Amino acid sequence: MLNAITDRHLRWGFPKCFNRIKKLGYQWNHKRVYRVYCELKLNLRVKRKKRIPPRCPEKSLVPNKQGECWSMDFMSDSSRNQRTFNVIDDFNCEALGIDIAVSLPAERITRYLDKLAEYHGYPLKIRVDNGSEFTGKTFINWAKSHDIAIDY
Repeated sequence: MLNAITDRHLRWGFPKCFNRIKKLGYQWNHKRVYRVYCELKLNLRVKRKKRIPPRCPEKSLVPNKQGECWSMDFMSDSSRNQRTFNVIDDFNCEALGIDIAVSLPAERITRYLDKLAEYHGYPLKIRVDNGSEFTGKTFINWAKSHDIAIDY
């Protein structure tokens, strides 16, 4: 019975299999079903979340001139279901730009940064957090192509 259920539903774990057996009218308790489940080697491997390697925090230095270092981050407005992408120059705390959209993937961010660089020039360093938009290949390759250091 257990083999038939797991053959049909490959990704089901023990609780779903046990509930299906109970619905089919079998009166086996969970300990017996779990013992058989383990003997048949049906345990599913638990996939763990990928961990970002730890970075040693350093005291952030104040840049010496304008356009040397930019800081970027996201904010969200839950009432309007929108996200904002903010870019700030660290030298004088000037907001260089704010992009507003429902979805802000890395491709859109790099296009927006290219638009900002047309007016302000490319920075030497960018300060960001560990968000998925900033740790992905698209953003990292964009930064490498423009010789920009990323400070996490």
